[in-house]
Formats: sequence, C-alpha cells, structure tokens
Amino acid sequence: MIEVINKSCSRLFPIVAILLLTACATHRDTAREPVVLPAEFTSSGASVLSDTWWQSFDDDRLNKLVTQALEDNLSLRASYQRLLQARALADRQRAGLFPTLDATAGAERQESENAETTRFSAGLSASYEVDLWGRVQSLTEAESLRASATLADYQAAAVSLSGEIASTWFQLVEQRAQLELAQTQLQTNRNVLTVIESRFAMGQNNSADVLRQRQLVSASRERLSNIEGEAGVLQHQLAVLLGHSPGEYSVPGGDTLPALPPLPETGVPADLIQRRPDLQQAWRVVRAADQDLAAAISNRFPRFSIEASVNSQASDAGDMFDNWLATLAGNLLVPLVDGGERRAEVRRSEAVLEELVQEYGQAVLVAIRGVEDALVREQQQRRRLRSLDAQSQLADTTYRQLRTQYLNGAVSYIEVLTALKDKQDLQRTILTTRQQLLTTRVALYRALAGSIESATTAENNEA
Repeated sequence: MIEVINKSCSRLFPIVAILLLTACATHRDTAREPVVLPAEFTSSGASVLSDTWWQSFDDDRLNKLVTQALEDNLSLRASYQRLLQARALADRQRAGLFPTLDATAGAERQESENAETTRFSAGLSASYEVDLWGRVQSLTEAESLRASATLADYQAAAVSLSGEIASTWFQLVEQRAQLELAQTQLQTNRNVLTVIESRFAMGQNNSADVLRQRQLVSASRERLSNIEGEAGVLQHQLAVLLGHSPGEYSVPGGDTLPALPPLPETGVPADLIQRRPDLQQAWRVVRAADQDLAAAISNRFPRFSIEASVNSQASDAGDMFDNWLATLAGNLLVPLVDGGERRAEVRRSEAVLEELVQEYGQAVLVAIRGVEDALVREQQQRRRLRSLDAQSQLADTTYRQLRTQYLNGAVSYIEVLTALKDKQDLQRTILTTRQQLLTTRVALYRALAGSIESATTAENNEA
C-alpha cells in the first residue's frame, strides 16, 4: 500500500510544483482609512475616562440599573446570540483549511438458489484542497473578521444601552424633582390665594385678582398631573430596558440629580478610532470585504485537490483487514469559459469594498462630530445654567419686594403675579437644564466610550 501511495505522489509532485511556480499573487493591501483626522479635539479635561463611565456620576442606583440592564436586556441578549452565530460560522469556514477524513463500513448479503454469501467492507477516505492561491485562507480570514466585527457590534450595543439607561434615569429623577417643586409651588400659590381672598373680603382687592390667582392654582394642579404621567412613562421605559414588563418592576426611588463630574480627557481622534467599538466594527467589516475580494480573485485560478482512500472487503469479517486497496488521486480544476462570471464577481467585490470604505469614513466623521457637539453643548449649557441661577436669585428678590409693596398698597396685584410666575418658571427651567447638562455629559461619554461587556460575555471570551 505504501509503495502505491509513493508512486502516486511521485507522479503528482511535478504538477503541484508547476502550479506553485506559476502562481499569481492575490494578496491585496488592506484598504486605507479614507479621511484625514484632526490632530486633537477642541477641548479636553483631565479626568481619566473609564469603560464603566456611568460610575463617575457616583450614583449607586444608576450603577445597579446599568449592571442589571447589561445582564437582562433582551435586545442585548439577542445581540450576544448573533455573536455566537458569527463565531460558529468562522469555525465552520476554518475547517476548510484542514483535510476531511470519513470512515465507511458496510455489510451486504446476497442470496441465490444454490448459495448465500455475505460481503463485509470498511474503508477510510480523505480529501484536501491545496490552497495554492490563498482562496480558502482568505475566506477563513473574512469570516473571522466578521465574527470580530460582531463582537464589536455587541460592545457598541452595550455602550448604547448603558447610555440610554443613564439618560432615562436622569429624566426620571428630574421629573421626580419637578414633582416635588410643583407641590411646593402649588402650596405657595394656595397661600397667596388665601391672602388675596382675605383682602378681597375686606374690599382691598377686586374679583379679577382672585380669579387670576385661582387660575394659577388650577394650572399648578394640572402641572402636577402632567409630571406624574411623564414619570410613569419613564418608569415603564426603564423597566423594558431592564428586561421587565412595565408595571411589574419597582424602579429605585430618588429625586436628587447628581453633580456633574469633571470633564474627561478626550484624547485625540486617532485614539477614538481605536477605542470606539462601532468604528472597530465598521473597520473589521472593511477588512473582511478586502479578504472577500482576494478570494474572488483567487477563484479565477485553477484549483488542485488531493483525495486518498483505503478500502478492504472480505466474505468473512475476520479476514476483512488482511487485504487493503489504497488509492491516491489529484484533481485539477481549471476554469476556462464561464461567460465572465468570475470577472464580474471580482468587480462586484471591488465595489462592495469601496462602498464599505466610504461608509467607514463617514462613520469616523460622525464619531468625531459627536464628541465636538457634546463639548459645545456642555459649554453652552454650563453658561445657561449660570445665567439661570443669577436670574432666579433676581426673580426671587423681585417677587419678595413686589409682594411687600403690594401688601402696602404701593403696586397692583398683576405685577406680583407676573413676578411669581417668572420665579416659578425659572425654578422649573433650572431643573430641566441641569438634567440636560447631565444628559449631554452622557452623550460625551458615549462618544468617547470603549468596549463594555456583561459578565456572561467576559466569561465566554476568556473561555
């Protein structure tokens, strides 16, 4: 048997050598990044940015919500299953780099008028495609890159989910603070109404002043109802993000917005590209398309495969392994005429690669803009909040002075009412602006964030 294999190999070796000597290079340089990056961002802080950026708000309830969402959110779980599928596809494609070995066994019984015979058979067969032009290797690399891109896509989904949890939580806390403020303002308006009604009873006010204040009290009650409804909607949103049915999950309490953390160090745009998982996902898809193009080019060249088998047959099971028949064959497939199908596939693959390169470049630009937008908005909101605080202090002083003058009969009630409305409007606006400032910081963290993985994913990656 060994002699048969050696003779067959000696005949096939010249063919393989000729093919290797005439091989055309199909390797392509990886596509280059299509945009020119700025040297640095317009501003930066000194605080170190952590992957678990939400912990910088120093809010234990937010930390628990994000941790729970990363484990229980159904969309993130579905994204993780897509990751497992991509890894399985990569493993399946990688199998093409190795020979296949199959075993066969059988028994055949034949009956005739004079005799009855039984034949036993067993054998092994192996096949292997010699990857002369790197086609199989390119396809393997492409699937491996797609699996890596799916991991980055999962990490990007985790970043997006954590940001959505933080933004929704801050909106809920703001609505709770607005609810407490609205209750305080309602009580203030009721107290003022009592004073005006007393003065009206003594003939010191007209009925229009009483009606105006009653209207303000009614508007305060309506505001309470609207805030309660909005808070309920936000609680439902949080429950769904955490993988629970609305109304069946008890959201943590709290009505105090946290202080804004120090501005993080933004680094440079080049580091951002290496850090952000969505950009890594897009770039790995580009590299996978480059490998697909290399495979399409290789597919235009001949393929060479080797097949070997050993078989044994006997009429007695005990004698079956005494005699063996070994074969070794080489198959050469040379594409001659295909109507331009393979050339068209190469052109298509080139166009797909170029499309993905341009999309990647656009994603890079959008990512840089996201950081710059967040920085600009935060600066603007900081200035606005300082201005609102100053206006609120002036409005409070104005209201107190006008109220005193009104009680002394020096000014009309309409001036007091206007001052009271301005003061209360500013109080509500300050709360909303504080929440928007925190949400803008969340947007900045998301724009700068690196990979985030749940405990389950981390364990599987280590395994």
